Amino acid sequence: MSVTFRISVLAFIFMAFTCCKQEKKTNELVAHLEAEEPSVELVGDVMSKAKQDILTPDVIINSLMDGNERFVNNELTARDYSKQVKNSAGGQYPEAVILSCLDSRIPVEEIFDRGIGDLFVARVAGNFVNEDMLGSLEFACKVSGSKLIVVLGHNHCGAIRAAVDNVKLGNITSMLEKIQPAVDNVDYDGDKTSANAEYVAKVCESNINNTIDNIKKNSSILKEMEDAGEIKIIGAIYNIENGKVDWLD
Repeated sequence: MSVTFRISVLAFIFMAFTCCKQEKKTNELVAHLEAEEPSVELVGDVMSKAKQDILTPDVIINSLMDGNERFVNNELTARDYSKQVKNSAGGQYPEAVILSCLDSRIPVEEIFDRGIGDLFVARVAGNFVNEDMLGSLEFACKVSGSKLIVVLGHNHCGAIRAAVDNVKLGNITSMLEKIQPAVDNVDYDGDKTSANAEYVAKVCESNINNTIDNIKKNSSILKEMEDAGEIKIIGAIYNIENGKVDWLD
């Protein structure tokens, strides 16, 4: 056996031994990391009729508050959306309906840490109600069993600012007429333009309260359900700067 051949054999054995040791270390490291960071179990369950039936409006309010806190802290529930799609195909039993503004910066389900089938979401610029919206809210509560209506406004709302400035533009004009009563209801001494953030904030809250009043005034179904304690109708304001929801009395 030549010297060169012996050297080659020894080199091969050394490389094989080194690779085995490295592979062992790698496997040990992977096992350690898996032990340190266990896999997250994705939530695939959805709201059922049985779950919906035992909920109360107050329980749902507290749950939405907790969900928003998780959203603010970037601790959203990990969900298996494909599984939720399949599990919700047979029916829907949302716990609440959120009447939100159209604003793209408000991902309604996410800000309350909710998944597929948990919420009805109705959206229109300025979060007001008309006949179609009232019918949708009645369907959500009377037909599908939701226990809570949340009228969700937000700060720096473009629709509110446009109503404050009495903007005239196509169909936007008639839309803003639905918000105008909220502008008229604000008693304020100072600059009544969209440049005044304080005034806009007051009109935003006024619009939420006006929408709640219109729901009760124009929907005998929802008014009777609230009077019977079956549902609650409340208002809230979403802060687009920090993701926090502030709840109105």
